[in-house]
Amino acid sequence: MKIEDLDVFREMVQQPALWEKIHKEMLAVKGELSDFLNTNLKPDSEIVFTGAGSSFFVGEMVAGYFQEKTGYTTKAVSTTEIVTYPAHYISKSNSTLLVSLARSGNSPESVAAAKSAQRLNPNMAHLIITCNKDGELANCESLKNRFVYLLPEEANDKALAMTSSVTSMALVVLLIANLNSLSEQKTHVAKAADLVNQVLTKYGNLLAGIALKEFERVVFLGSGPFYGLAHEAHLKVQEMTDGQLICKFDSFLGFRHGPKAVVNNNTLMVYFHSPVAQVRKYETDLVSSINKEQTPAFKLGLCDTCENENNYDAVIEFGSSKTELDEAFYMLMYLVPIQLFSIYKSLNYDLNPDTPSKSGAIHRVVQGVKIYE
Repeated sequence: MKIEDLDVFREMVQQPALWEKIHKEMLAVKGELSDFLNTNLKPDSEIVFTGAGSSFFVGEMVAGYFQEKTGYTTKAVSTTEIVTYPAHYISKSNSTLLVSLARSGNSPESVAAAKSAQRLNPNMAHLIITCNKDGELANCESLKNRFVYLLPEEANDKALAMTSSVTSMALVVLLIANLNSLSEQKTHVAKAADLVNQVLTKYGNLLAGIALKEFERVVFLGSGPFYGLAHEAHLKVQEMTDGQLICKFDSFLGFRHGPKAVVNNNTLMVYFHSPVAQVRKYETDLVSSINKEQTPAFKLGLCDTCENENNYDAVIEFGSSKTELDEAFYMLMYLVPIQLFSIYKSLNYDLNPDTPSKSGAIHRVVQGVKIYE
């Protein structure tokens, strides 16, 4: 099986070009999208990002950034939680914008969560960001006061694991957070796309070599928006190896409070470092602490520019800084080499990376969920 023949590989490597296409297409709908948001957002509005699985992790990645940029109270809640306990997460009276994120929009909880939220708060607005024009979510006319943003068709990944769809949906939210300066964001998008292409070329063999090593477990750590990234990375590697490689995720500071007990000499540690100097201090302290007290099998650092390289067995540097590139774009860039690693690791387990679930327990669209009205 040649890696170049895989859908998931093609979908992974297309992301830089796809990001630039998304920016161009968003310029075309900027006016319509601005009108929708200006009509439905009040100063005290709450914004809730929702989705299931990787789509929810996108919400985790972008919610804090969106709040910082726009000033609106923002949170990420999975559709699976809204379906079971809607009143715990959706206000019955506050002005609310529910942002539904979905690759296919056909997961049972996608429409059910939006309908449940609307029943609680009939005046809420819906922003639907999806990759599938034919999905149930995109075509749910019972959702009132909605705006559907459709990503390019190539973002609708055909492989089981979500790759293009994750970074594409995240990018859309980052651009919406900067809607008033959308034209100027072209520079950030182009820079991120160029850096990812360089990283894939420079570090592809390194990632293939790491994938050949034997690990019992992998731990991904990230702070703030990179916590959501760690959440997505852990799922990507776990599902691409059909659960044979167990993964964990946490924040750098949170990892100290008990979870670091999982680190042994068969553990791969992956550190997603923030480009913010103040945050990096906490992260570096944790890396040093693990190196002093524990013996992981391999330590991989992802950074804008990695300091203290002797703390790691290998680093992936993106050769940029926050002065050149908005911090949030690092979330998009960091994820791509981990996607490539997951493909190599899947092949290492003699799996088909396009459909790695031999048992059929995992599907491209979740099955078997019964919605109780």
